[in-house]
Amino acid sequence: MYYVNCFFVYSFLGFLFETLLSFFTKQNFNSGILYGPITPIYGIGVILILTISHYFFMNLHLPRWRETVIVFFILIAALTLLEWFGGILIEKLFGVVFWDYSKLPFHIGHYISLEISFIWGILSILLIYVIKPVINPIVESIPTSVSIILIILGIIDLIATVLHLKGII
Repeated sequence: MYYVNCFFVYSFLGFLFETLLSFFTKQNFNSGILYGPITPIYGIGVILILTISHYFFMNLHLPRWRETVIVFFILIAALTLLEWFGGILIEKLFGVVFWDYSKLPFHIGHYISLEISFIWGILSILLIYVIKPVINPIVESIPTSVSIILIILGIIDLIATVLHLKGII
């Protein structure tokens, strides 16, 4: 249940991050496609970050700073692909574009920007070394029953969102 809990905790933190960012940049409080206070791409991204960093830190056997640099660039690539794939998936499934980087100087289409990719790399390293050690005790203390309830609520939220965006409800 560790990764399930990570998904929900970091999806919620991502929702808060996006809401604050939207407040200060656009005065728009819509932080995601779902009704509930989660932004799933952050949860998926964190699971990707934790998996990749764990694999490389456990297997490279290099000095920590070299491992960190290697993981930094691998995470930039992985999170950029996740953002690109997520943007396309949301647009194809729901007909909604939630972010558009085409006004940034180093964009590739409207879902990828080298500037944003670099920021994801920095945030990933911050997550590994600063945020995870603080949040991990919370993630590990979530009871299995709460995790199951969160899964059920997440599925209900996803179904309701899909039905609403498809015009069924």
